[in-house]
Amino acid sequence: MLGDTTGIQTPPHTDSPYSWLRLAISVLAGTLTNIGMWAAILVLPAVQAEFGVDRADASMSYTAVMAGFAAGNLVLGRFVDRFGIAPVLAVSALLLSASFGIGSLVDSIWLFALLQFFAGFATAAGFGPLIADVSHWFSRRRGIAVAAAAAGNYLAGALWPQVLKGIIAEQGWRAAFVFIAMVCLFGIIPLAMMLRRRVPHEAAPVAGSVAFGTRSINLSPAALQGFLVVAGIGCCVAMSMPQVHIVAYCADLGYGVTAGAQMLSTMLAAGIVSRLITGFIADYIGGVRTLLIGSVLQCMALFLYIPFDGLASLYIVSLVFGLSQGGIVPSYAIIVREYLPAREAGQRVGIVVTATVVGMALGGWMSGWIYDLTGSYQAAFLNGIAWNIMNISIMLFLLMKTRDAKPVPA
Repeated sequence: MLGDTTGIQTPPHTDSPYSWLRLAISVLAGTLTNIGMWAAILVLPAVQAEFGVDRADASMSYTAVMAGFAAGNLVLGRFVDRFGIAPVLAVSALLLSASFGIGSLVDSIWLFALLQFFAGFATAAGFGPLIADVSHWFSRRRGIAVAAAAAGNYLAGALWPQVLKGIIAEQGWRAAFVFIAMVCLFGIIPLAMMLRRRVPHEAAPVAGSVAFGTRSINLSPAALQGFLVVAGIGCCVAMSMPQVHIVAYCADLGYGVTAGAQMLSTMLAAGIVSRLITGFIADYIGGVRTLLIGSVLQCMALFLYIPFDGLASLYIVSLVFGLSQGGIVPSYAIIVREYLPAREAGQRVGIVVTATVVGMALGGWMSGWIYDLTGSYQAAFLNGIAWNIMNISIMLFLLMKTRDAKPVPA
């Protein structure tokens, strides 16, 4: 049985003014670090044209980013548990800067893709490991804090394209990569140094126990982790269908890639709002219930894509989808911190985040494969719905296994 926190008081270092300052620094660091998630997408057409390769070969760079991102969340989380976020973030900034700096000089698409793997690996420091670190500094407001830290990923997706589009258009993608390398070097490292303080050693066990102080679950740590991994894959296979294929879907419908790109931006912007709202909700009802609500809403939004394929309808449905799914991934981190040991937070959050990345990669490929078989995205939407239902089933099971513990009399 996990998560019995009866009689444990809220540690004094949590939810303090310093905690909120640290969160603000972490959000900024995450926004800068997560450029690695979007750079390959932004420069893909220019890289394809310069290297004279087909779209599949050019797209390998994004596949490499996602592979690196998955590996980074898995590996770097362990180092955060041991050494704290500051050295991990600083070293990752150096690796990011080197990857983009050297990447601006290469003349091979395969070397370019290899460097993007390392960029993705370093980028991971600004997601799962950073979220795990932030979670140690909050108890009563852990949900909103985790959600805000996770929003750095979407903020990067919303802000970086606006910053880089002019550089790419006027000076080329190589100049843009040099600019990114400089920002990573001189922007992230100072922020990392501001995060050197660690959770007080004597408070660490208490910090790991406090979430609501009343919840426990009748599962072993390994079993709970396994269920979260499967659930993470399921929800993100479903999530990937609109996120990865909305541009192509709009092109097939005759609306053009520009409309699809705008719908994707709408999803990301709505996702930021969704993450903050669901984080606030999680502080009151817990991570499992919050994730269940988000998963059900995401499933409903996927259903809406099937009958509504008009241009205006797709914009509205994409907005609804973004508002539904944005808080799902951060909810996994909240669940980990509610029920699993604090000293393993970085490692365990990293495992679940890696599972969600695997789900995104699997779902993106699977939707394309189904489209090739059927000539339509309708079956791909149904496939996503099926995986989403599996996720909902797991959350219902975990909810049934969760119970409120009665306080022990003093």
